[in-house]
Amino acid sequence: MGEFNLDKYFAEKAEFVNSALGRLLAGEDEYPQGLHSAMHYSLFAGGKRIRPVLTLAAAEAVGGDIEGALNTASAIECIHTYSLIHDDLPAIDDDDFRRGRPTCHKVYGEAMAILAGDALLTSAFEMIGKTPGVAAERLLMVILDVARAAGSMGMIGGQVVDIESEGKEVDFPVLEYIHIHKTGGLILASVRCGAILGGADEKELEALTGYGGSVGLAFQILDDILDVEGSSTEMGKATGSDVKLGKATYPAVLGLEESRRRARELVTRALDSISAFDDRAEPLRALAGYIISRKK
Repeated sequence: MGEFNLDKYFAEKAEFVNSALGRLLAGEDEYPQGLHSAMHYSLFAGGKRIRPVLTLAAAEAVGGDIEGALNTASAIECIHTYSLIHDDLPAIDDDDFRRGRPTCHKVYGEAMAILAGDALLTSAFEMIGKTPGVAAERLLMVILDVARAAGSMGMIGGQVVDIESEGKEVDFPVLEYIHIHKTGGLILASVRCGAILGGADEKELEALTGYGGSVGLAFQILDDILDVEGSSTEMGKATGSDVKLGKATYPAVLGLEESRRRARELVTRALDSISAFDDRAEPLRALAGYIISRKK
């Protein structure tokens, strides 16, 4: 097998996901146009599509057909986008820019931004429910995984503890809880759902669960580091906001060097989790490397 081209893989899979989102989501011009325009504005703002690409890569790693995972990959991107729209609101992070352009509430107003996020979240479960040709038992597992990752025991729970911890000194268990739940949980679900829809057996699912948990936490640690060191031009949003808001972050609690070490350790652990997989898991290995080396 030749050297794996991650850029090409990303471009191909992102195109699959964007095409599916265009088919599955209500059209931008459908009534009420203001709502659908706001949904499309944020969803097609140039995101990297890391989570849906992980879903498709996990399906491939277990020998599955990515077509069976495409609806869920698209749904996960909708949930991620909804969370960003709501995070950016004045009541939470009060951000004016996302992905290099004004945030949803700056363009459409706060009320429409809230409703656009709500609509993306509920549309996600409709997309999963419309998955063709997948056994109902596996589809139910996916729905439960995604709901758990997005709800009060996952992303929302992490968001709440993050808000409650602003301006306070927090201990390491609280910091880890925030990161694992606010960001790591949806990344883990992305990997697990791809594996489930790809037909993973129990051993394969366990291995990919280990991989997803490790890369999910590493991803958020890198986000924390980039908020300190990253360029606002490259990031497409203001940097330094974590410090301004007094957020609990890995650099704030552990320092930059220890944060980098922990991220590297997590990526090593992720790769070890899938060491028994063959070349079909090469995209997952490359994605783990990308997560630790990204600049935005």
